[in-house]
Amino acid sequence: MTIHDLDMARFLLGEEPVSVSAHASVLVEPKLAEIGDFDSATVILETASGRQAVISNSRRATYGYDQRVEVHGSLGVANAENQHERSVVIGTAGGYSRPPLLNFFMTRYTASYAGEIAAFIDCLVNGTPANPSGADGVAALRLADACARSVTEKRRVEA
Repeated sequence: MTIHDLDMARFLLGEEPVSVSAHASVLVEPKLAEIGDFDSATVILETASGRQAVISNSRRATYGYDQRVEVHGSLGVANAENQHERSVVIGTAGGYSRPPLLNFFMTRYTASYAGEIAAFIDCLVNGTPANPSGADGVAALRLADACARSVTEKRRVEA
């Protein structure tokens, strides 16, 4: 699942990562260890100019589909927060409460998938170049392979 975050990190960094440091564990589902997989992972990507991206992933978030991003820079920060079932927040003397997070990626990304299908149809009908491209997919896979090497070799590796 981290490959999607690697793809997003490439976009947000604005330049290709040159190294990765990845750490992974089996903390939730012991059966994953039997097939050489993990349920918890942290990745640090670094670009030639020193930009960094940190990705933290877990296969289980009992409180909902937790996916958010923050971009920090010298002039400020931008946040894309989690989406909740409703946007109502209630505050009382006892504190604040809000509805749970959306619990499934298909619910969260319905509009995104519709946009992807429309863009794909535009490519077919009008010859518009695909964006992201196949090369973007290969670049994300290259990073995923580097992450796997980093976990196995327990060191930072070139991407």
